[in-house]
Amino acid sequence: MSLKAQLLRRIAVDGPLSLSDYMQACLLDPEHGYYATRDPLGAAGDFTTAPEISQMFGELIGLALVQAWQDQGGGACVLAELGPGRGTLMADMLRACAQVPGFAPDVHLVEASPALRDVQAATLSTHEVTWHDDVSTLPQAPLFLVANEFFDALPIRQFVRAGRGWSETRIGAEGDTLKLGLTEPTPMEALANRLADTADGDVVEQSPASGAIIAQVTERIATHGGAAIVVDYGDWRSKGDTFQAVRDHTPCDPLADPGMADLTAHVDFEALARAAQCKATAMIEQGTLLHRLGIGPRAQALAERLDDQGSEDALQSHLAAYRRLTEPSEMGTLFKAIAFHPSAAPPPPGFEIGVPS
Repeated sequence: MSLKAQLLRRIAVDGPLSLSDYMQACLLDPEHGYYATRDPLGAAGDFTTAPEISQMFGELIGLALVQAWQDQGGGACVLAELGPGRGTLMADMLRACAQVPGFAPDVHLVEASPALRDVQAATLSTHEVTWHDDVSTLPQAPLFLVANEFFDALPIRQFVRAGRGWSETRIGAEGDTLKLGLTEPTPMEALANRLADTADGDVVEQSPASGAIIAQVTERIATHGGAAIVVDYGDWRSKGDTFQAVRDHTPCDPLADPGMADLTAHVDFEALARAAQCKATAMIEQGTLLHRLGIGPRAQALAERLDDQGSEDALQSHLAAYRRLTEPSEMGTLFKAIAFHPSAAPPPPGFEIGVPS
């Protein structure tokens, strides 16, 4: 039975689904889920992430984490990634940090997809790796962690303001067609703080799973030391309908073919900061962060090497990748970053102490 048929049967029995339940089924169903059944990355997939665009991204993030490790005295530690895709980011981080004296981390990956675990194992075949289904089993140890385009794929609930109450977006059915609808408005204590900055018709999204994951990660950092860097698209506070689907690098109807497209929503960085059990930095745009970490000189060095090799096509591809990662018209401002660190330690390089009010 197709996933759509299963969802239609579920709606017929239990009533309309929340966006959270729908996303969970579409992305992680063991038989039909988008991430459970394929490698979605790259030109042959549905989207491309920063590590797949250029090695510079992983190199700079890795060196930022290793500097945080040095600032906290070094020693044994865990280097972890949430949603590691093909393993490219982790491979680039490990290569960049390989020459740092004493840095020999245990490598841990949090990955729910069996298909992607196989790809990661091939990419990181020269390293010993431990996989986890979720963050709860990460070691209780100094933790240096990165999450790039991970939180955008976690299930959300979506609410539309109506007077002093809120209607939740639900997915129902008309015949064999999935349709969006709204519940009757009701006051919600969890959204009482949003009455001051919203009006009728405004949309607010919440990701309960995101807060729970950040709480677990940052509890380890507060207790044992470490740092975490999160990079994703979104903004400081959720506002607006950002639920979307991408297939073959093109936006599509998120209800049309359940399990066949990537479903995402913008990340609420304020919610991540509020869930943290340790210090959170100010949110920063990806382009600004990469420039602070030295992407300009690194890009120039790689460009000179390619120019010396006489590889014009490779040089132009490299320069295009640099622009894509940093320029405002590309990923430079759409993607944001935030870091988490112990109260007694400085933030990772490139980040500023404290969060905006």
